[in-house]
Amino acid sequence: MNTLTHFDSPQLPLLHRGKVRDSLRAPVGERLIIVTDRLSAFDSVLETAIPHKGAVLNGLANFWFAKTAHIILNHVIKLVDANAMLVKEAEPIRVEMVVRNYLTGSMLRGYQAGQRTFSGVAVPDGLTKHQQFAEPIVTPTTKEESDREITPENLVREGWVNQELYDQMTVKSLALFKAGSELLAEKGIILVDTKYEFGLLNGELILIDEMHTPDSSRFWSAEDYAQNPETAEQMDKEYIRQWLIAHKKDDQYPRALTPEVAQEASRRYLDIYERIVGEALPTTDSEDVRARLLANLSAAGLLKAANEELKTL
Repeated sequence: MNTLTHFDSPQLPLLHRGKVRDSLRAPVGERLIIVTDRLSAFDSVLETAIPHKGAVLNGLANFWFAKTAHIILNHVIKLVDANAMLVKEAEPIRVEMVVRNYLTGSMLRGYQAGQRTFSGVAVPDGLTKHQQFAEPIVTPTTKEESDREITPENLVREGWVNQELYDQMTVKSLALFKAGSELLAEKGIILVDTKYEFGLLNGELILIDEMHTPDSSRFWSAEDYAQNPETAEQMDKEYIRQWLIAHKKDDQYPRALTPEVAQEASRRYLDIYERIVGEALPTTDSEDVRARLLANLSAAGLLKAANEELKTL
């Protein structure tokens, strides 16, 4: 199975290469986001790419953006390929709005160590692993080289956002989380926690980046959770994190996955896509991902002479 590890084009200037996404300048000023098959874990991009991963993330983000456009406008113009999305150029807000509805992950580890306040939100004593909160909470972080837990008051004090904008982001984040939780509940999936990113377009708050994907969210099987909350099946990239933890040596995580782990990870990404969207991802193992991408970019008028580019990439 071939994978898409990066994308470059002399016709489309590279704006930013993130851990998973490559952002390029489109011909008339928009931004072209290429979602690659790179995989990031523990703040590091692994050497092993995961087949279909980029298409899963891109397709799920597009699905959720369409489902929530009545709550808040987003940056999507159109999906131009399974791995590519043309979006409006917004000014990103360097804050991640993390919404949590269960005690798990890093918050659980902090709680077990005695921490009771998270990003300014106080939680009570006596909570158990994976216990649901009385209501979802918002625990923002800064978007820096290493994301930093921060209170809303300090976000405003340090100049990341003003109070009015933060309040608006909070309201929208909770509304998005509610909508996502309700839709996923119908499919037997619990939206455990997630993060949202926002930007400003002509002074108006819009939703950007991705939402409710296996990379940005934690999912559990509702059936498993009902049987035993502490061992509920996690339906996201936690499978890969746990493999890396199990194979850590000399305080270093592996830089690459085995073929078997990569294949299983791909299967899990495809499975969560199908469970959420209700149909299989429209890609195949045999297709040349880069050739398909170039052809679709050309058909969308974003590239000229795609065949010549294919020879050089």
